[in-house]
Amino acid sequence: MTTNKRLFDIKTLLFTTSISIAYLLLSAWLVGFKTDQLWLVVIFNSCYYFSWPTRRLITGFSIFIVYWILFDYMKAFPNYLFNTVHIRDLYETEKSIFGVLVNGVKVTPNEYWLLHKYTWLDVMSGIFYLCWVPVPLLFAGYLFYKDTLAFLHFAISFLLVNLIGFVLYYIYPAAPPWYIQLHGFEFIAHTPGNSAGLLRFDQYLNIDVFGSLYSKSSNVFAAMPSLHSAYPLIVLYYARKHANVFFQVVFGVIAVGIWFSAIYNSHHYILDVAAGIICAIITIIFYRRVLMVSPICNRFTMHLYKLINTK
Repeated sequence: MTTNKRLFDIKTLLFTTSISIAYLLLSAWLVGFKTDQLWLVVIFNSCYYFSWPTRRLITGFSIFIVYWILFDYMKAFPNYLFNTVHIRDLYETEKSIFGVLVNGVKVTPNEYWLLHKYTWLDVMSGIFYLCWVPVPLLFAGYLFYKDTLAFLHFAISFLLVNLIGFVLYYIYPAAPPWYIQLHGFEFIAHTPGNSAGLLRFDQYLNIDVFGSLYSKSSNVFAAMPSLHSAYPLIVLYYARKHANVFFQVVFGVIAVGIWFSAIYNSHHYILDVAAGIICAIITIIFYRRVLMVSPICNRFTMHLYKLINTK
């Protein structure tokens, strides 16, 4: 679709500049100024004004930017201020359902793997866990150029599963397994993020990937559901429709690898992982059977589609 619209015009410049300044000011007020925020503004505006192809790309990926901003802003509203954090009860439930005996003592699967660590599993699980960000984004990039409408359905589904997960974080604040390993069952507000078992990956490779990532965690008490476990299932569902069998198998292996890694490295209970999987399934069903047939959602999707395909 072509129009006579110019890449640069006063109205567009005023709009993007206003949005950029408003975002930086709001971010500084809510969570404090960070260079990440400035980089986001620079990347967005650079892509938006560099060329028509980059404008279309950043317009489409603005859905993921919305997710990132919402996730970042959660720091301003800790979920433990709204509901009681579940620590002991979740641990005991996990142990009662999935507990295994070690020397006659029942322990959680996380505690079992804490006693049975292997370097090759440290490395492999770390590699799998690193996939939770790039795999959805790379797959989104593939869909963007292969089938723009499919890309939008995938991106909106990705945003929707996060919104569902964020709501559940506030309804049911929950401590991750590593929290109990370090602090016991006492609730300690403002507990910093921790890479837990993934620290072994960093140490083995002499890098600081996970240590750096988890130091920026928005909320420690957001273990239930595991959205890391939801993302690969969203990818796998859309890959089933838009990718060949090879990549479907690859995405399936990555999904299982992430699920195992979450438990092996004490970031999530099996219950958290199961909840994340259920969130993904609910998201897919709700989006496909409710939102996709909604006139409002259809108008929004087609509006984005036209923006992406207009030059």
